[in-house]
Amino acid sequence: MASISKDGNGNRTIQFVAGDGRRRSIRLGKLPLKAVREIKTKVESLNGAAVARIGWDKETAEWVGGLESTLYDKLAKVGLVPKRAAPEKATLGPFIDGYIAKRTDVKPNTKLHLERARRDLVGYFGTDKPLADMTEGDADEFRVAIRKRLGENTVRRTCGRARQFFHAAVKRRLIVSNPFSEMKGINVMANKAREYFLSQSDAQRVIEACPDAQWRLLFALSRYGGLRCPSEHLGLRWADVDWERGRLTVHSPKTEHHEGKGERTIPIFPALRPHLEAVWEQAEAGTEYVLTRYRDPNANLRTQFERIIRKAGLTPWPKLFQNLRSTRETELGDMYPIHVVCYWMGNTQAVAAKHYLQVTDAHFDAACSALHNPVQYAADSIRIDSQKKMPHPVSSEECDGMRQFTSVLAPRVGLEPTTQRLTACLGSRLKSLFFPNNTAILAC
Repeated sequence: MASISKDGNGNRTIQFVAGDGRRRSIRLGKLPLKAVREIKTKVESLNGAAVARIGWDKETAEWVGGLESTLYDKLAKVGLVPKRAAPEKATLGPFIDGYIAKRTDVKPNTKLHLERARRDLVGYFGTDKPLADMTEGDADEFRVAIRKRLGENTVRRTCGRARQFFHAAVKRRLIVSNPFSEMKGINVMANKAREYFLSQSDAQRVIEACPDAQWRLLFALSRYGGLRCPSEHLGLRWADVDWERGRLTVHSPKTEHHEGKGERTIPIFPALRPHLEAVWEQAEAGTEYVLTRYRDPNANLRTQFERIIRKAGLTPWPKLFQNLRSTRETELGDMYPIHVVCYWMGNTQAVAAKHYLQVTDAHFDAACSALHNPVQYAADSIRIDSQKKMPHPVSSEECDGMRQFTSVLAPRVGLEPTTQRLTACLGSRLKSLFFPNNTAILAC
C-alpha cells in the first residue's frame, strides 16, 4: 500500500515500500489531491507488479505510455518504470521539414509560405541548430537580420510562422518553451501609404487596353465585383451565374475553413454585366468554368497586368489586385450599409476598416460642399437624386439601389416627403448644430 502526505507548504508526497523492503518517496509538489490519488493508485499497481515480477495490466501500461517526462523520470528514479534512453536532440531543419510534410490540411499557397519561412530560419541558424538551444535572444536577432532585406509585413509573417513551428515543437515536448512566444508585433499591419483608388475613368482605360474578353472580365471581376484574384475568379462556374435574378455565387477558398464562409452571393453589378455577357457569348457549349484561358498555375497574371496598365498609359500601382478590391469596397461603402458591403465582399467590418476602406479626395470634396451649403447638401444626401451627389460617381442603376436604403431616412408627411418641410427641418437642425450660441441666426 502507498500513502499520501503533505508538508506545511502544501507539497504532496507519495510513499510506498518497495520489493527490497525500503521506503521510497515520490515528491509531486502542489498537485490537486484528486490527481495525487490517481497517481497513488497507479504507483500501487506498478509496485505490486514489480514485487510479483509480472507485467503491467493494459490500463497501467497505457497510463505509463502517456506520461510526460517529469513524472516518468520520478517513477524511474524509485525503480517503478525503466529509465528512458536519452533522446537525440531535435534539430531545426529536419523538424520543420517533418512539420510541413505532415500539414496535408493546408492549401498549396500556405505550404509555399511555410517553406519560405523555413528557408529564412535555416538560412540564418543552420539546419543542425538544436531546437532546445534556441533562445528568445536568438529570435530577436533573427528578426533584426531579416528586416534588412524584407519588408515589414513580410518580417511579421515570417516571425509568425517561426512561432508556429516552435509551438508545434513545444506540443510534441521536444522543447520546454517557444523562443518566439513573447515576440511583439508579428501581426500584419495595414500600410495606408500603399493604398490606391482606381477611378472609373482610369478603369475604363485599362479595360480598353485588355487583349481579350476574358482579361476584361478578369479585371472587371476585381474592380467592379470586388473578388479576390485569382482564387475566386478561377473558381467561378457558369452554374454560379443567375442571369434572371442578377446574382453571382462566389466560392472563396480563403475563407472556406470558417463555417458558412465558403461562398457568398453578390449582385451582377451594371458595370460587370457586359463583360460577363461577352465571355458567355464566346463560351463553347458545355464549358464549365467562366474563365478558361488563364488557369495555368504558372501564369503570371501580375506581370501581364502590369503590361496592360502601362499600355493604358497608367503607372502600375502598389498591390495591383488588392487595391482594385479595396477601391470597390470603398465605392460600395458610399452607397450601401456597411454590413451589406461586407457580406458582398466576404470580409468583416473590422477587416474592411483596417485593410480595404479608403479615405479619398472625393470624400474631402463632398465634405467641403457640405460646409458651403449644409442645408442643401443634407437634403440631397437623403434624396440621392443623382450620381453627382455621391463622393464617387456611380451608375444610375446603382443610385436606384441606394435609394432603397436611404428613402426611409426622409421625414414623411402623408404619403411622400415634402421638400419644403424637409429643408426647413434640416435647416433648423443644422443651424442649431453649427451655430448653437447664435440666437439671431436661430430666429431666422
